Amino acid sequence: MMERKVTWPELALISGTRMAMGVGIGLLLSGRLNRDQRKAAGFSLALVGAMTTVPLFVEVFCKKNPTGEVRAIA
Repeated sequence: MMERKVTWPELALISGTRMAMGVGIGLLLSGRLNRDQRKAAGFSLALVGAMTTVPLFVEVFCKKNPTGEVRAIA
């Protein structure tokens, strides 16, 4: 098993994007807002969460190790 070192700021960003995507999906499924408000807020949060996940994934899993070599994803 490969070990990944994640800093606290990276962990906070990953958690924040997961939360935004979860809240967005929750708003899409809930009935608390009217239909248009719910769709706008839900799609926006879900899209932001999904779009910011990709760069964070690349940052964590393709991070260079202290010797400067790129670590393989496994």
